[in-house]
Amino acid sequence: MSFHSMWAELLPIGRSSASGGYRRYAWTGADADCRAWFRQQAEDRGLAYEVDRNGNQWAWLGDPAAGDAVVTGSHLDSVPDGGAFDGPLGVVSAFAALDELRGRGARIARPLAVVNFGDEEGARFGLACVGSRLTAGLLTPEQAHRLTDGDGVSLPRAMEAAGYDPEAIGPDPERLARIGAFVELHVEQGRALDLSGDRIGIASAIWPHGRWRFDFRGEANHAGTTRLADRRDPMLSCAETVLAARREAERAGAVATFGKISVEPNGVNAIPSLVRGWLDSRAADQETLDAVVGGVEKAARGHAAAHGVGLDVVRESFTPVVEFDHALRDELGRILGADTGLKVPVLGTGAGHDAGILSGSVPTAMLFVRNPTGVSHSPAEFAAEDDCVAGVRALADVLEGLACR
Repeated sequence: MSFHSMWAELLPIGRSSASGGYRRYAWTGADADCRAWFRQQAEDRGLAYEVDRNGNQWAWLGDPAAGDAVVTGSHLDSVPDGGAFDGPLGVVSAFAALDELRGRGARIARPLAVVNFGDEEGARFGLACVGSRLTAGLLTPEQAHRLTDGDGVSLPRAMEAAGYDPEAIGPDPERLARIGAFVELHVEQGRALDLSGDRIGIASAIWPHGRWRFDFRGEANHAGTTRLADRRDPMLSCAETVLAARREAERAGAVATFGKISVEPNGVNAIPSLVRGWLDSRAADQETLDAVVGGVEKAARGHAAAHGVGLDVVRESFTPVVEFDHALRDELGRILGADTGLKVPVLGTGAGHDAGILSGSVPTAMLFVRNPTGVSHSPAEFAAEDDCVAGVRALADVLEGLACR
């Protein structure tokens, strides 16, 4: 089956007719349909199919127990109203690259596998890369069991409803020990390749990044009868902090975003008593990130004090810088430049990935495919067909260079 036909099959699953974006959340009907699609692709190719203890799907060419396997793939779930390419491009390209290798008559010397990691985006339970975190031991079963969605449904309950055993989840060192290299192909979540005129790039590192919750606590009151001078309005402090985050990021050459706000009591004619804002910040290095977040918190405390508002700041998650395996990264560059003599661009990214989670356990690398819009996590996310095909060929070249005689 060609890349185009696979892509066409997957495209309608979980797509919202209202937004045009995707709502493929973990352990839902759309997720089940995506998983069924993955299994069918494996069976159509005569690959050995399995689901591990954490719900990740695997399709094997060769003996998994032989070890030193070369694994590729990504994820099939989405953010709310996300784009078509983030995740699925890597999975579809992985199957297409295996087809390409077979078409070339390549002699496979190491086991090859395609993987679909579960719940990478964290759209339902609020934590990204759940499947790979559990596998790598970076999320304990106890922590995972405490995760709940917006409706109060726990992760174990959702897994059970989908037909999986939540009591089995946990670290999987034996599986990781079988893997000699993991290469994830992904649509670029930015415009670096478009600006340089390159179709394919290699990742150097994932920027350090985290999420911080700012709780501004004021006093609820009547919006129409309370004098401005008598108000303790936390919305003002929050709004001023949002602007401060933009200033701090611009000054440091980083990024900082307040993308989620929660208001209590959330009435049009009521001054809020509590405004919660979640800051997402990322930078090329730890020192810069610390400076940005520290600057935002300092500004927030100043604005809160000026308005008579209390403030609590909680770091909810943090991921340090991830340097991809230098030897594997250099090998990818050598393989892709072997025929053309061209140097494939190497670029960093501010987005997290399963490859980043696995990097502490196995050698990992990433390939990026050009995104001319530079937009991601949105229906406007895009990659041209010829660039996608170029990505498949590049991935096939890499797999051939790593796993074939």
